[in-house]
Amino acid sequence: MPQPLGLITLLTDFGDQDSFVASMKGAILTINPHASIVDISHHVPAHSVEAAAYLLNSCYRYFPEGTVHVAVVDPGVGSARRPLLVKTERCFFVGPDNGIFSSIYNLEDEVDIRVIEGVKYRLESVGHTFDGRDLFAPSAAWLTKGEPLSSFGRIIDDPIALPILEPSRQGNRLVGLIEHVDRFGNLISNLTLQHLEEVHSIMKHRQLSVRIGEQIIEGLVVNYSEGMADQPSALINSDGRLEIFVKEAPAADLLKVGKGARIEVS
Repeated sequence: MPQPLGLITLLTDFGDQDSFVASMKGAILTINPHASIVDISHHVPAHSVEAAAYLLNSCYRYFPEGTVHVAVVDPGVGSARRPLLVKTERCFFVGPDNGIFSSIYNLEDEVDIRVIEGVKYRLESVGHTFDGRDLFAPSAAWLTKGEPLSSFGRIIDDPIALPILEPSRQGNRLVGLIEHVDRFGNLISNLTLQHLEEVHSIMKHRQLSVRIGEQIIEGLVVNYSEGMADQPSALINSDGRLEIFVKEAPAADLLKVGKGARIEVS
């Protein structure tokens, strides 16, 4: 079992104009003044659990064993939705039971999921609108101080999970979708290198062709510098995903497509 390292990451849709994030950090440091805190992002689109799940999945494995990841995009705050503590072979996750940890459940072999029920882990508050500060941050801080998992609450086996949207085969084409648009306007799909290799094994007589919107892109480049400034190119990015980009310009604007757009490879 991983031992809490004293390192806590924060992922929220709180932005940086208000005191929300600072309050969470204050709650953590009051309980454990020696904790280290890393901000993953506080600019998740408001209420987008799916976007938060994508960002968490894209980076959690690069943190040291024992890291506690706090993810709070929580449209159901104050409702009957359950607060969770999730343990895997390498790390811990704290956040609401709304599908934000779906990729963790799907990718990790050994997952222990508990409902946070201990009253010790909730700060006193007259309202019920800020579990990020009042419950999730304190729970993470207590975890880094060596609190036994059993003290947080009971194990459950029915967490809410978002559907995992896999590409589909239609004849000789593989059809996926754009899962994320990054700050550069690059379009990141749910098609992986393995998917493309499967298509290429069928279509050996020619290079791969990528269709997105009204645009057809022939072949892949290796890096951004090989792209062009006036039309889109395609590559496999460092996360192993098929990505559409324009050199030093936002592909999303040029193609007028965004998250959820259809992408085909043949």
